[in-house]
Amino acid sequence: MSTPPITLPAEGAEGIPLEEPPQPPAYAPDNPPWGLPGALGLLILSFVLMVVTQVVCLVPYALRRGVKLDELPQFALNDPGAIFVQIASIIPAHLLTLGAAWLLVTRVGKLPFLKMLGLEWGWGRGLTFWRCVGLAVLLYLAGWSILQVSGPTDNALERLIQSSRAAALATAFAATFTAPLVEELVFRGLLYSALRRLVGKVWAVAVVFLLFALIHVPQYWPSYGVIATILLLSFTLTMLRARTGRLLPCFVVHLIFNGVQSVIIVAEPYLKSYVEKNAAPSPGLLLELLLRLFGAAF
Repeated sequence: MSTPPITLPAEGAEGIPLEEPPQPPAYAPDNPPWGLPGALGLLILSFVLMVVTQVVCLVPYALRRGVKLDELPQFALNDPGAIFVQIASIIPAHLLTLGAAWLLVTRVGKLPFLKMLGLEWGWGRGLTFWRCVGLAVLLYLAGWSILQVSGPTDNALERLIQSSRAAALATAFAATFTAPLVEELVFRGLLYSALRRLVGKVWAVAVVFLLFALIHVPQYWPSYGVIATILLLSFTLTMLRARTGRLLPCFVVHLIFNGVQSVIIVAEPYLKSYVEKNAAPSPGLLLELLLRLFGAAF
């Protein structure tokens, strides 16, 4: 009977076994394949894309209306159609940002996009979809309470929404279907992950929380109540990202929070018409109805 050959480990020139080939790094949301330069680059690119798409969409519209280039800034601020075009142009900018993010996160298709960002289903730490919905509703109620104390909410974004019905609907669409995903991906997906690995969890939370809120200040100034609400939202979402290690809960909370506001924007004319034709329901009745709906959801 022949003896099977014995396989010896590969040896180097001096008879020393060769080392095993290095294993690829175990990438995860808190150990991403991108660094801080890539995250900051995508953040800057997202703003550049919004400016470029606004110009690309607005200039042809203005020329068609017979507006001269030196009159363009004033036209962009006052013409309802121009305002609608600028708001609607945010949507293709968001889509282009998503495409650029996919290239960065996956290294041009070599890595799984959802897994690298923590956007896979699976919540962790006892968090569920309905708890995220509940947290979003509580955040909205807290923001509403702050606004009741702070007074009127006149700001640049509010004036844009009031400029025309088309502008209001475009704002509601972008705020619900593209903005939550893009903002969460850029801030608490790419930027937070890179900062956490570089400077630790505490500093990553502080930087992302403040930067997200700071970027939103110009469109809400001087509505201090709205700014306070944005601070609360940013802090909650960033802490949620730090606690769960995933981006999916942040996206769901942000989506529901914006979605509630969008529903109100869409329904506002109908609500005003109803109130004008009928006696306004008492605050106690509205609160009771809200609590019943909230309880039924759980």
